[in-house]
Amino acid sequence: MRVRRRTFGDFVKAFLALVALLVLVVGVPLALATAAGWPLPSSFEPMEWLRADLSVSTFLDILTFVVWLAWAQFTACVLVEMKAALSGVGVPGRVPGAGPSQLLARQLVAALLLVGAAAGSFTPGLSQLGQSLEGNQRPTVAAAQQTPGIFAQQQERAAGAAAALAEQASHAAAHADAGGGTAKRGDTKFYRIQPPEGRHHDSLWEIAERHLGDGRRYKEIFDLNKDRIQPDGSRLSEASLIRPGWIMEMPGDARGGDLVEMPDEAPEVSPEVRQQIHDYAETGDHAQAQGGGGAAHVLVPEQRPAPAADDAGHRQPAAPDRQHAAPAQDAPASSTSSFGLPEALLAAPLLAAGLLGALGHRRRQALWQSAFGGIGGRRGMEPPTPTGDAQDAQDALLVGADPEGVRLLDRSLRGLAAALTAESRPLPTVYAAWLSNGDLHLQLAQPSGKPPAPWQLGQDQTFWMLAKDDAERYEDADTAAPYPGLVSLGTMDDSRLLLNLESVPGIVSLSGREEDRAAVFASVAAELATNGWSDRMTITLVGFGEDLTPLAPNRLRHLDGVEALLETMEAETRQRRGALGAAGHDSVLTGRTGPAQHTRWAPHLVLLAAEPSAEDALRLAELAADASRLGIGYLVGTGSGDLPGAAWEMEITGEGKLLAPLLGLELDAQLLPPAQQRAVVELFVEADPERGPDGPGNTPPFLVDISEQGRPAVYARLVGPYEIIGLDTPDGERSALLHEALALLLLHREGVHPRVLSSALWPRGVTDDVREALVERLRTWLGTDPDGTPRLGTDDTGRLTLAKSVVSDLDVLRSLYHEATQGRGVDSRAVRGRLLTDALVLVRGPLLADRPEGRYRWLTHEIVDAQLPLLVADTGLALCEFHLEKNRAEKAIEALNAALRTAPADERLWHELLRATHSLGDPERLTALAADLVGRSGARGLPPRTEALLDELLPTWRDAVAAAG
Repeated sequence: MRVRRRTFGDFVKAFLALVALLVLVVGVPLALATAAGWPLPSSFEPMEWLRADLSVSTFLDILTFVVWLAWAQFTACVLVEMKAALSGVGVPGRVPGAGPSQLLARQLVAALLLVGAAAGSFTPGLSQLGQSLEGNQRPTVAAAQQTPGIFAQQQERAAGAAAALAEQASHAAAHADAGGGTAKRGDTKFYRIQPPEGRHHDSLWEIAERHLGDGRRYKEIFDLNKDRIQPDGSRLSEASLIRPGWIMEMPGDARGGDLVEMPDEAPEVSPEVRQQIHDYAETGDHAQAQGGGGAAHVLVPEQRPAPAADDAGHRQPAAPDRQHAAPAQDAPASSTSSFGLPEALLAAPLLAAGLLGALGHRRRQALWQSAFGGIGGRRGMEPPTPTGDAQDAQDALLVGADPEGVRLLDRSLRGLAAALTAESRPLPTVYAAWLSNGDLHLQLAQPSGKPPAPWQLGQDQTFWMLAKDDAERYEDADTAAPYPGLVSLGTMDDSRLLLNLESVPGIVSLSGREEDRAAVFASVAAELATNGWSDRMTITLVGFGEDLTPLAPNRLRHLDGVEALLETMEAETRQRRGALGAAGHDSVLTGRTGPAQHTRWAPHLVLLAAEPSAEDALRLAELAADASRLGIGYLVGTGSGDLPGAAWEMEITGEGKLLAPLLGLELDAQLLPPAQQRAVVELFVEADPERGPDGPGNTPPFLVDISEQGRPAVYARLVGPYEIIGLDTPDGERSALLHEALALLLLHREGVHPRVLSSALWPRGVTDDVREALVERLRTWLGTDPDGTPRLGTDDTGRLTLAKSVVSDLDVLRSLYHEATQGRGVDSRAVRGRLLTDALVLVRGPLLADRPEGRYRWLTHEIVDAQLPLLVADTGLALCEFHLEKNRAEKAIEALNAALRTAPADERLWHELLRATHSLGDPERLTALAADLVGRSGARGLPPRTEALLDELLPTWRDAVAAAG
């Protein structure tokens, strides 16, 4: 660890700052009192003041009074900054109207206190003031005895305790030299779990790191003690669930602390504890191997504060109290088999939810642009059906996505911001968030008081916790996203870590093999680009990710090299500093919420996969010195693991582990390998609304034989209330489940993966046997065709498919419209009219209109809710045109009204309805229709094109509607 020493330049800066403060705080009032005196009159006579002549002395008095006010304001700024610096409270309070004055006072106070211990307790931005670049090169996690500022008293207590333990160790060593001890290498040793000290809680990782030299050896301790009865009667079942007072048998090579022969020669251990260790020793495997006669030792814990601060006093991400950690979500209880689906996407629920939501939005956008002529040629209402790796990726997204978790996270964070704004409190700086069993833990940079209800304090003052049940009480809040820079890195003990890249006081470095780093960078970029808890941001990709830009062209930006990045970021850093100073804000957090919202407070996250040169790394470190204050975050890859300016250092291993030993983290990393990356990008490229007419045609994926000979064996009515014709209704509670499964298969004639089916029906997970039993029941219920072929089959990829004899009214509707507009109806007007009429008769309302609440949630991932209204509207418009060709306006109006029952928001239908009604020559009827339209539009008013059409058809419609209303 590199510890920065104070240089001669630091002392010169401190001396100059002291002189400047003395001149401004003491010299200015002395000079004013001596040269100008008190500018205000000695008596209070307002009328005399008004009648007095304006002279040069009057202006001098006014100017002197203004200088006195400026001095008072600056002195108040100095006092506020001195108090904040000496007390270590983080961001100082703001003096009203004192933006530049307070900034000058802050810099002078920082320079003055830089040579003292109090400077280390400043906020991330202020701790860098007056320091040279050398001091910012490696602000990595420091040991507690090197922590300055507000941790000085803890340091002194820790030093005293360490000295006492050292004395005990020397006594024990002397006793061993005298022959009083019988400990041998390989003897059994024991460690007693210590109660929490402040914010530190014992963990197997830290025990292994202290006494075995490698935190990753915690599994050895776990294996030695798994399922053994502890003194309180409970058992160790998970590595993260340990309690104070438990006893851990240690591997034979454990070292550190006091090794004392047990049970008689351990005067520092109470008799009760000696007995507990003795009893515990009898339950281990070594008891049988040694016949119970081996010498046992207790491993006395070393005194140490929590490894939770870096060398500027900033908190580091640590897992929430792992004694109470639980799974991050209700994972499926099925086997680990993925049926060939990409494991990387299955194991990333937040990333999958973001990608799935963005993909659905992209497809809807393409659908509407296609329908309303937004692109060069009509592409039809059917999105492309993915195949191969893209199909597997889409299925993995459907299975792995946790949209409910994203919704709760977004509402919880926005709700917190709204509550703090209501209390006129600033947003606290958040370094990380942990999701554990639906509960949300925010790790703060420093204590920020009591959180607003329903938030609670967590394991200490730097954790705010929101229980899942409390989070579900939040509604959508009309406030800016407070922490858009949060991004998933992986899981540890079933808790998911999200690091706030925007708030890191410096650079986050990632070392490891290039291909492993690339998978981490791709995952981070994809989640930042599509997550649901951010409003807006800029993500700059350097050295990778040019092909990722289709995921979010408005967010993702690719630069060619480090030089272009440095040029861009130097300009943006200057601009943001100036904007913050002009607005009088200390950081983007104070300007992100409330009336000061503006795009300049949106985060800019830089992902640099290519390792920079030494010179470029120094320039990056200089830019990142106060980047967290400006809302800029840097994640930089390095092959060597040694990067100047790295505040937090991480390493990705070939086994998919993300390690940050100094932060106490060993995560199962969230990755997006190249194959899955290409497959996901392919899904977005195929759904791009800007693609030309060379995309998929208008042909539906499944055409039905609409002749009399094509009568289906099983007919399901989905457009409107759900009905099934041709099958008996299943008995019992499984009927609703079978109906839902059949609806999903009918909407996906290309096939449904078994895991997609099970995740749709059981979002919280299900075992293999339950899923297989449902499929078998569904197969039995659907039966077989006359030739003996099951109506529920399996294709070559293992996906479930329906036979052509199982049809829905949506399939028939699509086929009728296709045949009328592109088949036989093109050459025969009579056939076209009959087909369109038959199609419109099928429309009985919205899709699955009577579906029970709480079921069919998978429909949120579908775009059929947008496809069906467009298909019905196109059918109604085509039938309207058919009737108007023969001047049958009433028939045309009837067709349009039938279409409006399912597509009431389609503006095209209303326009044609206005034209058809106008052709009747009945102004009163047209006025009534206009009044109905105005009533439906509500406060938003009529769309401009509708108003223009009414002005053309009925110029007096405004007066007529007002008189009728």
